[in-house]
Amino acid sequence: MIIRDRLHGPKRPAVLAALVLLLALSSTLTAQRAAPPADLDQWVARAMQTFQVPGIGLAIVKDDAVVVAKGYGVRKLGEPTPVDARTLFGIASNTKVFTATALALLVEQGKIEWDTPVVRYLPAFAMSDPYVTHEMTVRDLLVHRSGLGLGAGDLLWWPESTYNRKEVADRLRYIPLATSFRSAYAYDNVLYLVAGELIEKISGQSWEDFVSTRVLAKVGMTGSNVRHSAAAAGGNVAATHAPVDGTVRPIRPFESDNTNPAGGINSSAEDMATWLRVQLSGGLLANGTRLFSAATARQLSSIVTPIPIGTAPPELPALQMNFHGYGLGLDLRDYRGHKLVTHTGGLPGYVSRVAMIPDAGIGVAVLTNQESGAAFDSIAFHILDHYLGAPGFDWIDGYKKVQARSEANAAAAEGRGSAARDASAKPSLPLAKYAGTYRDAWYGDITVALESGKLVMRFGHTPALSGELAPWQHDTFVARWKDRELRADAYVTFALNPDGTIDQVKMRAISPSTDFSFDFQDLLLKPVGR
Repeated sequence: MIIRDRLHGPKRPAVLAALVLLLALSSTLTAQRAAPPADLDQWVARAMQTFQVPGIGLAIVKDDAVVVAKGYGVRKLGEPTPVDARTLFGIASNTKVFTATALALLVEQGKIEWDTPVVRYLPAFAMSDPYVTHEMTVRDLLVHRSGLGLGAGDLLWWPESTYNRKEVADRLRYIPLATSFRSAYAYDNVLYLVAGELIEKISGQSWEDFVSTRVLAKVGMTGSNVRHSAAAAGGNVAATHAPVDGTVRPIRPFESDNTNPAGGINSSAEDMATWLRVQLSGGLLANGTRLFSAATARQLSSIVTPIPIGTAPPELPALQMNFHGYGLGLDLRDYRGHKLVTHTGGLPGYVSRVAMIPDAGIGVAVLTNQESGAAFDSIAFHILDHYLGAPGFDWIDGYKKVQARSEANAAAAEGRGSAARDASAKPSLPLAKYAGTYRDAWYGDITVALESGKLVMRFGHTPALSGELAPWQHDTFVARWKDRELRADAYVTFALNPDGTIDQVKMRAISPSTDFSFDFQDLLLKPVGR
């Protein structure tokens, strides 16, 4: 040993120097691989200008390191206060994976099971079909395969309604199913309210308290909160904006806490970066402990409900998928040969995208204070492409073209409706005959009143849904809501009995661009007391 030490001793400095150099080079290469796109700030600024977005919060994580957590633009149009890394945005349906995570924690504790029927835990739970009621499991609450149609029941809470969370959940039993159970994918929000009720029943804590203490606090998302209403509380919060009558302007935020389990979290770039690290690590926290197990991580990000694969827009060929499905609060698809774990969120004035490619250690969150999915996606995919080494592509230009085509198609559809109108066809009855109370089995009462010679429609549980019914043709009227921020005018058609009395009333949105949560088409209104 002494001889060996003496023989090798003089060479040690050279070996150590080489090792230090190798480590330094490795560190430099790692830092280079983790660096964001060189044009990131210019790209974000261009996207914001192109799609008229006042402010953005952006988080990028690569290989378990926070690469970017910063703000761009302003919190509110016309005011200079900038968005920073801690500015809060409503993340809307990106909340859903937090609700799924909360249920997963209860599963890990042995308090519930994914594939046990909901009625075992919530005996009062009911769907319109008794079979579905008894077979729907905890997992089914999260994966959009219940048989409900797209957005069915959303009018129970959207816009803000007088129904509380328990009442919304209770009225599910009256909503007809659009398909058979587990046969098709159709995105819903209302079953996440049931998930919130289940969390409260099992844990003894409200959804808000459970998610705040058992998820956000443990992750370290210290600036985030769990209530829609907090968006109007002031402080470092991005104001909500949307295009109204062709002009982007501030609008009121959504403030009802009925649907917090489906979309109530407000978060920032800084906190979302922390969340991305936990998700990408399979549940590991910064202190080395776990928020959830590796098995739970696989549950959250495994496809449960297949989603049919369509054709990508011709302007965006890289979006063509080979597989697509929904897991537990997460959308799952492929992108450039990698599994993409993602979700979007949308509320009045807030839209967002969270996108993760686990096998490449990439996570991106784009939070905005204007309703432009084109903005968040043109930023997110530009960043993903950078880390994947994909060929250069102008996502901003591509999305601009898709948006123009979509707007043209919507205008054409509305134009066809106007062109088909027979303006000479007057209502069959005197206007007073249309007045009265009408009831839908799941929504409740809607009134039509004759006021100053005009018909006015009011949704009994939704104060914002109030507006004049203007004659359109025959017994169809157009509901023009007084609150123009809704952007959801609708056709209202009265069907008559042979004796001239009103049999029923149906509705549907005029524009195909109307948010799907205005599920007017699901209403079947019957006269009350006639």
